[in-house]
Amino acid sequence: MNKTSSDTEKTSAMTQGLLAVWPICLGYIPIGLAFGVLAQKAGLGPLEIGLMSVFVFAGSSQFIAVSMVSAGAATASIIVTTFIVNLRHLLMSSSLSIFLKKVRREKLSLFAYGVTDESFAVNLSRFRHGDWNINAALVVNHAANLVWIASTVMGGYSGQFIPEGAFGIDYALIAMFICLLIYQLRARKYVIIAIIAGVLSVIFSLIIPGNSYIVLASVLAATIGVVFKKQIK
Repeated sequence: MNKTSSDTEKTSAMTQGLLAVWPICLGYIPIGLAFGVLAQKAGLGPLEIGLMSVFVFAGSSQFIAVSMVSAGAATASIIVTTFIVNLRHLLMSSSLSIFLKKVRREKLSLFAYGVTDESFAVNLSRFRHGDWNINAALVVNHAANLVWIASTVMGGYSGQFIPEGAFGIDYALIAMFICLLIYQLRARKYVIIAIIAGVLSVIFSLIIPGNSYIVLASVLAATIGVVFKKQIK
C-alpha cells in the first residue's frame, strides 16, 4: 500500500513538474539553438558546447563566455567573469532554501545544480502557493536542463549552415529575460524594485568595469526592497 502511494506521488510530481516546465522548455529551444550557433562561430565544437552546457548550465554566463572567447580573452578572465555573473544564483538559492529545510542533502545538491533564472521563477511561485514539493521542483529543473543541453548541441551542429547574425539570434537571451521580468511583476512593489534595479545597473555599468555591476545592482535593489517593504506597497 505504501509503495503504491509512493508511486502515485512520484507520478503526480512528474506530471506537475512537466506541466509547469513546458513553457520554459519551449523558450529554451530557440535560445539554446542561438547559443549553439554563436558558440560554433566562436570556434567551439558540438562536444565542447555540450560539455559547457552540462558543467556551466547558465545561459547568460555561457553567452558571455562565448563572446569573451570570440574576443580572445584569457581563460582566467572568462572563469572569473562567469563566476561573478553566476553569483546571482546565491540570491536565488537563498530565496528557495526556506522551502527546502527538510530535504535530504543528496536531493538538495541535485536540485541546486539545476537552478536557473527560469526554473527559480517557476519554483518560487509554486512553493509560495503551497501545492509544490521537491520532486516536482526537480522535474522542472532537470527537464529544462535536458532541453537546454540538447538545444545547444543542435545549435552547434547547425551553426555551420547559418550566417553569423542571422535571424537576430544574438537577441534571444535578452528576450527571455524580459519575459522573466514581466512574469515577476505581480504588484506595484515589484515594479518599483525592478525599476530601482534597472537604474542602479545602468549607473554601476558606467562606474564599475566588467559584469559585476549586475550582481551589485541586484543585491542592492533586493536589500532596498527588504528594508523598505512596508513603505513600498
